[in-house]
Amino acid sequence: MGRGKLRIYLGAAPGVGKTYAMLSEAHRRVERGTDCVVAFVEHHQRPRTEVMLHGLEQLPRMELEHRGAVFTEMDVDEVLRRAPAVALVDELAHTNVPGSRNDKRWQDVEELLAAGIDVVSTVNIQHLESLGDVVESITGVRQRETVPDEVVRRADQIELVDMSPPALRRRMAHGNIYKPDKVDAALSNYFRPGNLTALRELALLWVADRADEYLTEYRSEHRVSKIWGSRERIVVGLTGGPEGRTLIRRAARLAEKGAGGEVLAVYIARSDGLTSASPKELAVQRTLAEDLGGTFHHVVGDDIPAALLDFARGVNATQIVLGSSRRKTWQYVFGPGVGTTVARESGPDLDVHIVTHEEVAKGRGLPVARGARLGRSRIIWGWAVGIGGPVVMALLLNTIDLGLANDMLLFLAVTVAAALLGGLLPALASAAFGSLLLNYFYTPPLHRLTVADPKNIVAIVVFVGVAVSVASVVDLAARRTHQAARLRAESEILSFLAGSVLRGETSLEALLERVRETFGMESVALLERAGDVDPWTCAGSAGPSPAARPEDADVDMPVGDHTALALTGRVLPASDRRVLAAFAAQAVVVLDRQRLQFEADQAKELAEGNRIRTALLAAVSHDLRTPLAGIKAAVSSLRSDDVAWSDEDRAELLEGIEDGADRLDHLVGNLLDMSRLQTGTVTPLFREIDLDEVVPMALLGVPEGSVDLDIPESLPMVAVDSGLLERAVANLVENAVKYSPPDERVLVAASAMADRVEVRVVDRGPGVPDEAKDRIFAPFQRYGDAPRGTGVGLGLAVARGFAEAMGGTLNAEDTPGGGLTMVLTVRAVDHRPGLAARSAVAERQAS
Repeated sequence: MGRGKLRIYLGAAPGVGKTYAMLSEAHRRVERGTDCVVAFVEHHQRPRTEVMLHGLEQLPRMELEHRGAVFTEMDVDEVLRRAPAVALVDELAHTNVPGSRNDKRWQDVEELLAAGIDVVSTVNIQHLESLGDVVESITGVRQRETVPDEVVRRADQIELVDMSPPALRRRMAHGNIYKPDKVDAALSNYFRPGNLTALRELALLWVADRADEYLTEYRSEHRVSKIWGSRERIVVGLTGGPEGRTLIRRAARLAEKGAGGEVLAVYIARSDGLTSASPKELAVQRTLAEDLGGTFHHVVGDDIPAALLDFARGVNATQIVLGSSRRKTWQYVFGPGVGTTVARESGPDLDVHIVTHEEVAKGRGLPVARGARLGRSRIIWGWAVGIGGPVVMALLLNTIDLGLANDMLLFLAVTVAAALLGGLLPALASAAFGSLLLNYFYTPPLHRLTVADPKNIVAIVVFVGVAVSVASVVDLAARRTHQAARLRAESEILSFLAGSVLRGETSLEALLERVRETFGMESVALLERAGDVDPWTCAGSAGPSPAARPEDADVDMPVGDHTALALTGRVLPASDRRVLAAFAAQAVVVLDRQRLQFEADQAKELAEGNRIRTALLAAVSHDLRTPLAGIKAAVSSLRSDDVAWSDEDRAELLEGIEDGADRLDHLVGNLLDMSRLQTGTVTPLFREIDLDEVVPMALLGVPEGSVDLDIPESLPMVAVDSGLLERAVANLVENAVKYSPPDERVLVAASAMADRVEVRVVDRGPGVPDEAKDRIFAPFQRYGDAPRGTGVGLGLAVARGFAEAMGGTLNAEDTPGGGLTMVLTVRAVDHRPGLAARSAVAERQAS
């Protein structure tokens, strides 16, 4: 029996209709005669979803006891025994109750698939493991239940269940997703329009990328080389000149006009020596491309048009954007240019855009990176002109009689051309061959290698001497030009390195990426070791498969005794090692700077801790002395024998002593807590508890009857440090009671939302302006005109610090009708039966 097939309904958020779509598909299959059963589907008490279960065979669930409660999970053994053709398994990312067959439901699904059972399941985009950080940055909630991306990628079918944010919020408001008492909290938190829009875009892009992967795989399997314009991909060909910025912006505007357009900026470098573009300019263009949502690519190739077209076809591009040629008119004699060649060879499946810019026809103007030696093509052309040129010239002059002097000048011009193209040796060959032809065809006696007139001998000797001299001068000038261009490129690189030192740039990976691009290498790694016999370790790298040892690299540049820069891709000429040495030295400097910065940050934390302690001592002097003075005065009065105190007086003095001691205890507690937070010594001891075990304990320090408590028993358990949570809630409640009017009670309420539980402390006091809501959590802040003696302003700072230490948040909101609401959010533990329906957990799929 073969492996079963997996179909997944993917949604952007709870409530978009994944479970409903899955059940609809089940009904369609049953009507076609398919053996389809419900292995596990959670309807969350949603009537329309519950109705869809009617008419479908539901397998019994497995019951497990955990922490004194009974939970139900999918019975994998029962499903395997029943062996249906198709099994419906809801909530693929679900974490099973301890004691289950597997830790995760997707592992249960893997067993069913291995047994040949087709599975239809559901999952939300926020549960994909690779998107955890992105979803947390959008919603502020870290998803605990995740499924590996590879599990979803391997699905045979992925269907997106989509719904616009306004429609989803309307469903929420109508009570189709959560109970009415949970709707307001959900709409104001997880289901905000911005959150839903971002999650929807994330889901659409993820599905689009998977579809693109499937298309690429299909094209590869079927060897499809023709471009399919299913998605606009625009390749921007860069030369390294300043016009590249114009091309990238133009390509970005073209991409915006098509749905899902993508921009790929590519720079093609020659394989000999340093690249011919300024590394600084390429870095600017890389940043611009990435800022506009595109990507930057570095390709090595000597045939630039061919390399560009190969790259475009390899990424299934639909358009190529190139700049108008920088060549002057006369330079077209050397060839049609990159733009013309690309347009001619692109074929009907690639559109080529030639974009004008300010550098058109101003000359190439780019520093030539090649060294003093001439390129192979130029040398070949030089020999062709040096040998073939005199022959062609002799054939032409045999038809025209211009005189010996003019003939010698024309042969001299051919020698100069050979020197310009191929250097000294082709020019010498041209001079020698040309002198023989002059002697044979144009000096009497003709057609013999002898010279009758001595004057002609002098003329030929002068011709050879002038030809050799001119060839030497031209060759030297050409080489000096190339050397100057190379030195210009080197100076730009070294200037860029010096500028990065002055700017304090500390990104080692960015520097190594510039090394890779500058020298056209595949990968670059900075290696170091502690001693001569210690193994090498990689301090930073760029590119795929970096070398693990200097011996494994194509090029290694030692820096000191125990550090080396290792490059793979090709062997560099010796002339490039000077610039490479500068890069290597800069890489070591950057590495040392990063480490020094880390040490400086640690020293800064210590100094900040010392500053906080000093500020604490200065801030609490009055607040410590006041209760101490009151306690001392009361004790001295009680011990005095000069006054006969009545029972009422003695009780009043003892009450004053108790109040002063309580104030001292509260003050010292906050001081110690703040000191622990500032020095990073707060280590929460997490355990799963109920809020109704902790919150009532936090209210013992406030006057009786000043607080209303609303903690539903159906709330999920929370993973917190009970001591830190109690301290944080106590500080919030004390602060709320302090600022509430005497006839108004403070409300402490809790509710569940997504995978978190919110504790709201609501007062009816004067409230806090929006611009001051963040400042009230700073240490030593007293709101308004609160007098000294009412605290040192640490209560809220300590509460937020404890909340963040437990992985939660603490924020201030306006209370409707006036006042301030403190919202403390902590992580929920999903272990109770039916928890999703009672607590409206947004991780569950909706109908």
